[in-house]
Formats: sequence, C-alpha cells, structure tokens
Amino acid sequence: MGTGHRVGELAQASGLTVRTLHYYEQIGLLTPSGRSPAGHRIYDDADEARLYRVSLLRRLGMNLAEVQRALDDPAWDLTSAMEAHLAALDARLDATARLRSKVAGALAAGGTDLVAVLEELTTLEPPAQQRIVLLVYRDIGAAHAWLVRTFGLVPGELVRDAGGRAVHGELHAGDGVIWLHPEQESYRLASPRSLGASTASMAVLVDDVDAHHASAVEAGASVRQEPVDQDYGYRVYSAYDLDGHLWSFMRPLD
Repeated sequence: MGTGHRVGELAQASGLTVRTLHYYEQIGLLTPSGRSPAGHRIYDDADEARLYRVSLLRRLGMNLAEVQRALDDPAWDLTSAMEAHLAALDARLDATARLRSKVAGALAAGGTDLVAVLEELTTLEPPAQQRIVLLVYRDIGAAHAWLVRTFGLVPGELVRDAGGRAVHGELHAGDGVIWLHPEQESYRLASPRSLGASTASMAVLVDDVDAHHASAVEAGASVRQEPVDQDYGYRVYSAYDLDGHLWSFMRPLD
C-alpha cells in the first residue's frame, strides 16, 4: 500500500465497515502497524495482506475464532479444516448434480409420470423442511400486538375462540416463523411471567442493530443490554418482551 491506508480507506477498499476493522483490532485479529502524527490508524502492506487472508477464510465459512487460530496458531490444523469444508462442498455439489440429472432425465423422457418424478426428487431433500419456534404467553393477543409494535415483527395469523380470546398467533422474523402459544399446564407450558424466569431466548438478525434498538426503546421495550460488539463476531442488544422472554437482535460485524 505504499505509505499505508487509513481505516476509512481500507474499509472502502475491502468492502468492510470501519466498525468491523475497529472490532478486528479489539480482538487482536488485525492490528494497524502504525499511527499518523494525528493519531489515525495506518495499515501497511502486511496489514492489507493479512486482511485479505482473513476475508478469504471467512468466505470459507470459518468463524472469527477459527480464522485467528489459522493465522496465529502454528499448532492449529488448517489442512484438516479445509478438508472438512471441501467435503461439505462436495456433498452439496453431488446433491445438486443428482437433482440436475433427474430433472434433465424427466425433460428428455417427455411422457414421464409427474408423480414419479416428484417422488424421486423428494429423496434428495432433508426430512426437516422448516423450523417453527414456539413461545408461551399469558395473553396471546396482547403479545402479538406488542411484538409487532415494539420489535417490528411481521404479523401473521391470529386465531380467536368463540369467546374472542386469542388461542394461536403467528409472527414472521425474516425467514423464520414464530408461534405464540397459551399457557398449558398439561404440557408444562408456562410464560416467564408466571415462572419468574425465562428458560429460552430468541435471537433475530437485523440490518441495523442500533436503529432497531432506538426504535424498540422508543416503543417502550425493557432493554437488558445496550448495543455492543461481542467477541463471537456480532453486534448485539437484548431486551425483554412484555412476558419476560429475552430477545437478542444482532448483526455480524463483517
């Protein structure tokens, strides 16, 4: 890089954010080699080369701790990690190739029975098709409205019984579905408000943690933890909902 780059210049060149580079420095993953007379971070050629390796390893699916071991710990076996990742990629490619072969064969046959083709195709799919998270609330109707208003979740179906009481609710958070379930003693299902403690936590990825935090605070959320960059590579804040379930809203730092 010649005379070196400042953090903003390196962020722009790498496609990362300044916050991410600051976090990399905080955890010791990428420390700038120098400082300008005014105290600005200066990254030299070696720093840029290290960041390039970090980015490559991240694209291979390694988390930040694994990347740091790969770059700094001579005893860490990068070859084994790469071989495991390669095996996973090969398995995906094999499944895709088999699917392509079946689709191409069905097209070539022309008169192939559609039901038979679909039966064969389903053998390539995993048995688990979708995850649905279930949370227990005392008042499903109130919880449904609160979660939409305060956390910005997308409202789904809200089912009421003949007396008008909400007995089932659905919400959408990105690609995930959340069902709201009433307390039910026979299944030992109770709200944290009844138990006095929460036995599970919900984590949701958002585009902007700080903006989501500000919106939730304005709507009256009880914040447990302000936005913070965590060692495991995410910026996170946490808040309780009206029944005491703990929610975390996060975004990867890079």
